[in-house]
Amino acid sequence: MAAMRYAGLLCALAVSGCVGTESSSAKNTGGTLAISTGGDPDVLIPSLVQSVQAGQITDMIYDRLADIGDSLNIVNDKGFTPRLADHWTWGADSLSVAFHINPKAEWHDGIPVRASDVRFTVASAKDSSLGSPVTPLITNIDSVSTPDSLTAVYWFHARSPQQFYDAVYQLSIMPEHIWKGIPAASWRASDAARNPVGSGQYRFVRWIPRAAVELAADTTNYRGAPKLSRLIWSIAPDFNTALTRFLSGETDFFEQLRPENLAEVAKNPALRTKQFHSLQYQFAQFNLRDPANHTRPHPIFGNRELRRALTMATDRATIVRSVYDSLAVPALGPTVRAYPTTDPNLPQIPFDLQRARQILDSLGWRVTNADGTRSRNGRPLQFTLSVPSSSKVRVRLAVLLQEQLRQAGVKMDIEQLEFPVLVEKDRKRAFDATIGQWSTQPSPGAVRGSWGIGGSRAASGNNYGSYENPVFDAYVDTALASFDPVKRKAYFTKAYETIIQDAPAIWLAEPIQTVGYHSRLQLATLRPDAWWIHIPEWWIPANKRIPRDNVPPSATPPPAQPAGQKTP
Repeated sequence: MAAMRYAGLLCALAVSGCVGTESSSAKNTGGTLAISTGGDPDVLIPSLVQSVQAGQITDMIYDRLADIGDSLNIVNDKGFTPRLADHWTWGADSLSVAFHINPKAEWHDGIPVRASDVRFTVASAKDSSLGSPVTPLITNIDSVSTPDSLTAVYWFHARSPQQFYDAVYQLSIMPEHIWKGIPAASWRASDAARNPVGSGQYRFVRWIPRAAVELAADTTNYRGAPKLSRLIWSIAPDFNTALTRFLSGETDFFEQLRPENLAEVAKNPALRTKQFHSLQYQFAQFNLRDPANHTRPHPIFGNRELRRALTMATDRATIVRSVYDSLAVPALGPTVRAYPTTDPNLPQIPFDLQRARQILDSLGWRVTNADGTRSRNGRPLQFTLSVPSSSKVRVRLAVLLQEQLRQAGVKMDIEQLEFPVLVEKDRKRAFDATIGQWSTQPSPGAVRGSWGIGGSRAASGNNYGSYENPVFDAYVDTALASFDPVKRKAYFTKAYETIIQDAPAIWLAEPIQTVGYHSRLQLATLRPDAWWIHIPEWWIPANKRIPRDNVPPSATPPPAQPAGQKTP
């Protein structure tokens, strides 16, 4: 039934057409890419994005000043390619970079992109009333000046190996004329948030909540028209529904196949799979603050030794093998093995159920109930773990964790929530524990936002569990400031050792991502941090297109709007 409803929706999208026109002479231009995904984007404002789905969509709509190369080199500007900036010049003291804006770049409403848009983007991300999760990651950027309409100069507090990366990777540039009249605190709920206007190679068409997001090629884009005419994210919170859409051919691309799906995909000669090491890791995060009163420690997880005991009671290797088979390895901490700064032999809190029981006994949590559950002073050792119902992998991780902790006398309830509800609960820190997954960035410095003090205290910081240890932060900051690769790795190792021993989370899995795609799709490189970034280069040969690929245009781009007005 779900698949039939989607088929109707896809037909409706097909007859509605797309923005722009397609060149009849371009053999490799045209077609629709339909992507099966598990949830709605949380928001389509680049500086507020926290979900993978939102990141995929906004990366198509908006542009950065420059983009990191496929090597993911973050040191200085080597390997970065021009985007909105067609070139840049370093200051003599390396404390500034002047970006020259491509004079051909325009917003999708026809207004030229200017240096003032760059200045506005950075200033708004630093505005505490916006609550951007990016804020802790751009602290080295002092300000942006605009000596002329096409030049934006970034000024830095200090030299660092990744100051260029911080300037261009963290923020896609936003149109000042759309947003400057809206108070930052109101951005998330504004009409502009539902109708994004960017400068990227795809224009926003529509967002049907819980159903689909549609984008169309910007055929007059300053970077050239993308090869695919249209992109559709088919939203299905139920994993099996999303998988069925892919297997039946209703969608062309499936983001994350499970081991048990591979045999089924192999039965269809028209489908392919591809594996690559992404920058993802999964964890069961503890809230170290009381959800009812954030000024107080959590009554259970505020105790470091108890968190260590729960980690010690968890056989992570068995859990990962049971859920992923060979498509994941146990996580090392808040990092991934792809980073050159990660020691693959980082010491972990070992699995030792007997020792975990002894520690819980010593903390006063004794087995007093007939069901084997521990309690102390009349309070049971019980908490709730929140998981997204759309992710069956995380649900399975939760079930296995529940059973292992039960053997230690801990009662863990599982709360399955729709993804938007879970995200909002995380943002408000209104949970006991949650199974999370970070698709992290090319820089190991991203850990500052998700586990550092800045990410804990910022209004919309990503450090939902409120873990704070200045020693951890100091090691990370020292590592990021070092130009010596050996010392950089040594300081990161000290940082990871600190947080692993503090146990603000149980580090569960580092997946090896497996995507499925239809053989008619000609893919480009799947970049580890963002497999979708090269979608504008994907194409479908004309002789392999299906009816939904050949939709005639029935809408035209919106007319240019005077500065200061929003598109409808």
